[in-house]
Amino acid sequence: MPQLLLELFSEEIPARMQGQAARDLTRLMTEALEKAGVKPAAVQSFAGPRRLTLVIDDLPGATPDVREERKGPRVGAPDKAVEGFLRSAGLESLDSCETREDKKGDFYVAIIEKPGRKLPDVIAEIAPEICRSFPWPKSMRWGGRSERWVRPLRRILCLFDGAVVPFEFAGVKSGNVTEGHRVHGPGPFEVSDFASYRKTLETDGHVLLDAADREARIAEGVAAICKEAGLDWVEDSALLAENAGLAEWPNPILGTFGEKFLDLPDEAIRLTMGKNQKYFAVADPKTGQLAPRFIAVADLNPSDGGGASIKGYERVLTARLEDARFFWEEDLKRPLDQRVDDLENVVFHRKLGSVKDKAERVAALAKELAPVVGADPDQAERAAMLAKADLTTQMVIEFTDLQGVMGWYYARKFNEPDAVANAIREHYKPQGPSDEVPTEPVSVAVALADKLDTLVSFWAIDEKPTGSKDPYALRRAALGVIRLVLENGCRLYLNSLVQGLLGRNRYTGDAFPYEWLEPTKADLLAFFADRLKVALREQGIRHDLIDAVFALGEDDLVAIVKRVEALQSFLATEDGENLLAGYTRAANILKAEEKKGFEGAGAPDGSNLPEPQEKALYDALQHAKPSAEAAIEAEDFEGAMAAIAPLRARIDDFFDAVTVNAEDEGLRRNRLLLLGQIRESLRAVADFDRIESRA
Repeated sequence: MPQLLLELFSEEIPARMQGQAARDLTRLMTEALEKAGVKPAAVQSFAGPRRLTLVIDDLPGATPDVREERKGPRVGAPDKAVEGFLRSAGLESLDSCETREDKKGDFYVAIIEKPGRKLPDVIAEIAPEICRSFPWPKSMRWGGRSERWVRPLRRILCLFDGAVVPFEFAGVKSGNVTEGHRVHGPGPFEVSDFASYRKTLETDGHVLLDAADREARIAEGVAAICKEAGLDWVEDSALLAENAGLAEWPNPILGTFGEKFLDLPDEAIRLTMGKNQKYFAVADPKTGQLAPRFIAVADLNPSDGGGASIKGYERVLTARLEDARFFWEEDLKRPLDQRVDDLENVVFHRKLGSVKDKAERVAALAKELAPVVGADPDQAERAAMLAKADLTTQMVIEFTDLQGVMGWYYARKFNEPDAVANAIREHYKPQGPSDEVPTEPVSVAVALADKLDTLVSFWAIDEKPTGSKDPYALRRAALGVIRLVLENGCRLYLNSLVQGLLGRNRYTGDAFPYEWLEPTKADLLAFFADRLKVALREQGIRHDLIDAVFALGEDDLVAIVKRVEALQSFLATEDGENLLAGYTRAANILKAEEKKGFEGAGAPDGSNLPEPQEKALYDALQHAKPSAEAAIEAEDFEGAMAAIAPLRARIDDFFDAVTVNAEDEGLRRNRLLLLGQIRESLRAVADFDRIESRA
C-alpha cells in the first residue's frame, strides 16, 4: 500500500524544541487524516538540527465514500425553513431528500453522498495547513513573508507512493529533493521513498536521521575516547540529548583545560562546560575527581583529526572558566551572614515581601520544627537564615542551577558547622519524584520549613494552583513536604501547624478574620490530601481510603498512611468486603430515614432487643468501638481492623433475620439507633461513607 513521506527542511532548529516538534507533527497529521476518514496504522516522525520528517506506511489511495443523513423540517414547514435546510445540506431541491414519518408526522431527510477523494489531493490541502498552524514555542518571519516557521524554511519534500504531492508553503514548493550535511554531503539528493531517503542521507549526506542513533554515536565515541585516555565519562543524559539535537553527524573530540581551574567547585566547572559550551566532563578513575579534560561534540569529521577545532574549543572554555574563577574569588570576599541583608533587595512576591522576609519566616519555623525532627533548634534557625543568601552571589546569578550548592561551598569556606552547610545545600530538596530526600535532621527541618512557608504564604494571599497552571510550583512543594515527612517518619500535625502559621499573620499586613482562616486551612489540607493520593498512587494505595481517613480529621501523614495501608489490607479480605457491604446497607437505611426526620443520635436500649440476632449485634458493638479506638490510640491499625472484623457476621445475621421497619414505633426506632451505632463504630476506623465498593 502507498507510503507518505514528508520532510520540512529549514535552518537550525533549537535542540530543546525538536522532540516536541516531532510529536506535534505526528499528532497534527494523524488528526487531519482521521478527520478525512483515514486512520493511519503506523506513523514515524524524526527531528534533527535542520529537519522534521514524517513517514506513514500502508495508506489507502483514497478517502472512503461517505453517506450522511441529515434530518430536516416537517413536511409543510414554511418555505424559509425548507430553503435554509437545503442550503445547509448543499442541495438544490427537495428531490434529493426522502420523506419519513415519526410520531409527530412526516419530515424531510437529506441524503448526502460524498465520494472519496484521492489521498494525495487531501494531503496537498492538509500539509500546508499543518505548516501554517504548527505550534512552535517561538517562530519567525523571513523574506518579507507573512508565514512563520521556527527558522527560515528552505525545502519541502513530500512523496505519496513515490510521486510528488504538489503544494506550497512560505514560497517553498514541495518536491522529491532533500539535502545532507552542510560540509560532508550537502547534495541535493533525489529520493523515491523512505528507505532511499534514509539510506541516501546516511551514506551520501552524512546525516543520521534518528536522534537515538545520534545519541548512540556520541555515547560510543565518548566511551572510546575515555577508554583510550584512561578517563571516566561523567554521564549527563540531558546533555547527551542536547548534543544529539545539535549535530547531524556527531564526532566527539577530547580537549584540555588548565589544572588551575580544578580549584573551582566541580559543579561550577561542569555547568560552565555543559550549559555554556555543551561539553562533557570527565573524571580521573583513580580519585573520582574531575580531570582537566573535556569532550566536545563536533558536527563534522575533521580532516586534521580535530586539532584546529579543539584549539578553538579550549580557547573559549578557558575564557569561560576565567569568568567563573573571578566570580568565585569575588564571592569569597564576604561570608554568607553578611549577605542576608542583601536579600532585602530580592523580591520573593510583591504581596509577600522580600526574600529576606521569607528567610526570617523560614528560620522561625525551622527552629519550631527542629525538636519534632530531632534537630538542634539553633542550627536549624541559622541554616534557614543563611539558606537563600547565595542568591546574591555572582556565581549563582550566573548559574542559577547552583543555588543552594554554592551556599554549601561558601558555608564550608567560612567554617559553618557541617549540619548547617548541608542544610543550605539540601533545603530545596526534593524537587521531583526521583530526587533524593534529605535525612539529616537539620536539613529536614529547614527543607520542611521552606516548603511549608511557601505553601501557607501563597494560600494566605489566595494564589493557588488552577487547572494545569502552577506558576509557583506549589504542587511540587506539597509533594516535597509529604516525602520529607513520610520518608523520615516525622510526626507533624498539619491541622494545628497550618492553623498556627495562618493565625500568626506573618504573610501580609491584612487582618485574617476567623471566618476566612478556617476555609483557607481546610482548602490547604484538602490540597495535601490530593497530593498524598498522587504520591501513593504508584504504590497501589486507593485514593478513596485516603479520603476516608482524612475525613476523620487525622492530619498526621505517617499515621494516615499506616492506617490506610491496614484498611486496604483488611478490605481486600472477605470479612472486610462484606463488612463494607453491611455498613453501606445500614448507612443507606439511615440516610433514607433521616430525610424523613429521624434523628439518629443516642444509644440503643439494650433491653429492647427481642431478637437474638440484634442482641448479638448490640453486644458485639459494645466491644468493637472501644477496642478499635484503643488500638488506634496505640497506632496498632491492624489491631483496629481485627477489632471491627467480628461485626461482619453479626451484621449479616441481623439483616437476614431482623426487620428494621417494625410496626412497633419504639422497636423500629431502637433498631435504627442500632444501625447508627454500626456507623459510629466503624467511623472510629475511617469514614466508610467515602469508601468505594469494589464488588
